[in-house]
Amino acid sequence: MATLAFALARVGLRKGPLLGGWWQRLLAAAHTRQASAETSSAEQKYPGIIESTNEYRFVERLIPPSRVPVPLKHDSYPTPSGWSPPQDPPPDLPYFVRRFRMHNIPVYTDTTFRGYRKLTVIRKIEGDIWALENEVKELITQLRLTASGSCGQHD
Repeated sequence: MATLAFALARVGLRKGPLLGGWWQRLLAAAHTRQASAETSSAEQKYPGIIESTNEYRFVERLIPPSRVPVPLKHDSYPTPSGWSPPQDPPPDLPYFVRRFRMHNIPVYTDTTFRGYRKLTVIRKIEGDIWALENEVKELITQLRLTASGSCGQHD
């Protein structure tokens, strides 16, 4: 059948009709037979649409949550990972470091100057930033004195 269609298509490139229009009717009939055979095989493979709500729970797991869930209660804080829950209401201090929506503290390390300089960056500070700077400086100097004293070194 394919060779007949090829031969007719090749002859059909000539100008003028070939023996009337019988070859066009022949090709149209062959095309409809082939299309009906394809649809019947597709109907045998896929008998119909079945709507099932039982498997929707697997789809729900893929959809991101619209809000952050409440953190779980632990036996002791901070947890082994170092996480501690936010306090309600925030304490009355001259400054406050607000947590992100995922309840994380916004403290990061930043490496600059080709990896030689390491900085600690604190974000989302509310209130007096200079009071926070003074307290952090005092804490760091105490830690350096403690560490250098235990190693037998002096600044």
